[in-house]
Amino acid sequence: MLKPILRILALFALATSLITAVLDITRSIADSTLVMTPLGLDWFNISPTTLNASQDTIKNYVHPILWDPVIQTILLAPSWFVFSVLWLILTLLGRNRRSRWEGRYSR
Repeated sequence: MLKPILRILALFALATSLITAVLDITRSIADSTLVMTPLGLDWFNISPTTLNASQDTIKNYVHPILWDPVIQTILLAPSWFVFSVLWLILTLLGRNRRSRWEGRYSR
């Protein structure tokens, strides 16, 4: 039951990764310079209140150390890269783990 959900989430992560990569490529061509938009900037442009709310929640209820080095590093990475890594993780978690020979020689 969990594997189909992981596969659907992986599909959405892949689509988001491709969309953000195309946006960065388009901006790079328009500006004639390399543009890689960080995830934090994209999140802030879409919904700044949820970004601030998640920062407050993590700092107050989880631990401030988790926000400063860990999540800030993720938010400074390019959006397409973060969603590509998320796609890879979700794909590996949602795959079928059959033997290489099981499909060919079993009944």
